[in-house]
Amino acid sequence: MIGDIDETLEPIFHEVVRRNRGETEFHQALREVMSSLGPALARHPKLLERKVIQRLCEPERQIIFRVPWQDDQGEVHVNRGFRVQFNSVMGPYKGGLRFHPRVYLGVIKFLAFEQIFKNALTGFAIGGGKGGADFNPKGRSDDEIMRFCQSFMTELYRHLGRLTDVPAGDAGVGTREIGWLFGQYKRLTNSYESGVITGKGLGWGGSHVRTEATGYGLVYFVQNMLEARDDDIHGKTCVVSGSGNVAIYTMEKIHALGGKVVACSDSDGVVHDPAGVDVELVKEIKEVRRGRIEEYAEHRTGSEYQADGNIWGIRCDIALPCATENELDTDGAQALIDNGCTLVAEGANMPATLEAINALHQAGVLFAPGKAANAGGVATSALEMQQNAARDMWSFEHTEQRLAAIMDNIHRCCYETAEEYGTPGNYMHGANICSFLRVGQEMVALGLT
Repeated sequence: MIGDIDETLEPIFHEVVRRNRGETEFHQALREVMSSLGPALARHPKLLERKVIQRLCEPERQIIFRVPWQDDQGEVHVNRGFRVQFNSVMGPYKGGLRFHPRVYLGVIKFLAFEQIFKNALTGFAIGGGKGGADFNPKGRSDDEIMRFCQSFMTELYRHLGRLTDVPAGDAGVGTREIGWLFGQYKRLTNSYESGVITGKGLGWGGSHVRTEATGYGLVYFVQNMLEARDDDIHGKTCVVSGSGNVAIYTMEKIHALGGKVVACSDSDGVVHDPAGVDVELVKEIKEVRRGRIEEYAEHRTGSEYQADGNIWGIRCDIALPCATENELDTDGAQALIDNGCTLVAEGANMPATLEAINALHQAGVLFAPGKAANAGGVATSALEMQQNAARDMWSFEHTEQRLAAIMDNIHRCCYETAEEYGTPGNYMHGANICSFLRVGQEMVALGLT
């Protein structure tokens, strides 16, 4: 079962938990990965002998800093900023910045730990890191957010570099915030080092498809899962939790491939639209007006808004959690199973609990972990880094073709590794083992670093 750790690894797991008390999200991510590794370590005992897991579970560097800023009324606020540079064996640290009031070290550490394996699956030379702050951008003016970004970068800039650490956006950090962060970096360093941050606007070093990449990549991965079973997304009914960047472009690509999304959500409630969600209306509400999803039902006849609704109770063939960690629990998984759902893929980072994943596996529901299924975002960030290094810009079509090929390769790696290690169809085991072996063997090759 997912979460059951091999007896040889159990003492290692408990020691890491002891050293990182109270960081429950990190513990969950650690258990999920370690529960897959028994067969890999039996075949590659040198990785155990060289204590690769112990080294891999300890970040190379954890940076915590004060972020003072002033609001529009002149009041001074102090937030806490983080950057966890977890593992650079594959290349410079790469991972997003999250601005959210629930951010603390344990959240950033879990995200950075996941990022190591996700980045390894892409095949690019990028290591794993993550950062952010416990700042809540909701309800703040543009000027307030800009001042916060500038203060945040005033400390962070000294830890960055295109060959050292290359952050990007995450929840609460979009192209607007990336602009303010990069502007402050440029001001402080007197250097237009565009490759030091990704997710930039197209006019100043950004890449086509970066906005769409995580959502599009998720759907490409789902399509590959279905094709491996002689099936197709065309005609499938889907639900997509969330209504932010990942959810919007997941819905857009599903519709482009002939599927139908009938529900999406935000933190306040769920919209159910049996005729198919109008993605352009969601974009207008969320991206232009920065409103709440309940506005959707006011403009769309036949749709229904449910405050505090349960999106997993809506009948579907495919469910794609794209909102936040642990949003899909055992009850939600059982509701999906009871309603005939046959595939679940993570668009967010760790949105399903271990108990939910086990329930899905036991019911025969295909499940894809986020480190594989949502890797399209960081993969396209790596493509942006390539373009920046060459002072080049590729077309939307070319970049999307590269994204589709990358997701196909990630799927193949997960699918074939799961078969090779005796758990055919288990994408969780396939993703964990494939990425762990890539990172672990490189750690051994580079010595005791």
